[in-house]
Formats: sequence, structure tokens, C-alpha cells
Amino acid sequence: MKLKTGDQVIVLRGKDKGRKGKIQKILPTRGWVIIPGVNIYKRHQKAQSERKPGGIIDKVFPLPIASVALWCGKCNQKTRVGFKVTQGEKHRVCKKCGAVL
Repeated sequence: MKLKTGDQVIVLRGKDKGRKGKIQKILPTRGWVIIPGVNIYKRHQKAQSERKPGGIIDKVFPLPIASVALWCGKCNQKTRVGFKVTQGEKHRVCKKCGAVL
């Protein structure tokens, strides 16, 4: 998996196209990522107890990994991830500017 939790990404498709955010969670078996503030839907929820009232709540749904691209903070562009080995250590690098991610 080339994307990691905490990476800055940009959404490529859907209603939130162009929005940026940090990956909160990755679901690798499904191929999904969860980004707070992106892909939010309203859901009607029944009251569970006195402390959990019912009503309309905002819920974050996962996005397919193919619908997001890594955002390079140095060149301010969406990019692909490359790998470079230096002194026996493997680093992720930006394919456009070569900066270590």
C-alpha cells in the first residue's frame, strides 16, 4: 500500500472533487480510505438511550483508494508515490519533484 495514515490527499472524483484532507483510516481489504470532512452524508438515527438522542446526524463514509491522489506539500501538486533506497533505507518520494514524503 503506497498511501499511509496521515498522508495529505486530494479527492479526484465525486461530489467532493478537489477537496483535500488527511487520511484518518485505511481499510486495505476493502480498498477504502476514510478522510474526515470528506464524503459526509446525513443519516436519520433512532434514539438509543437518554444520553444518545435521535435525530439527523452527519456520518463520514469511506472513499475508494482509486478516487484519491497523494498531495505533495513541496510542489503543491497531486502526485504518484515512488520509492528510493538510500544507505539501505527505503523512502517514499514524490514522482514530480523528488521530495521525500
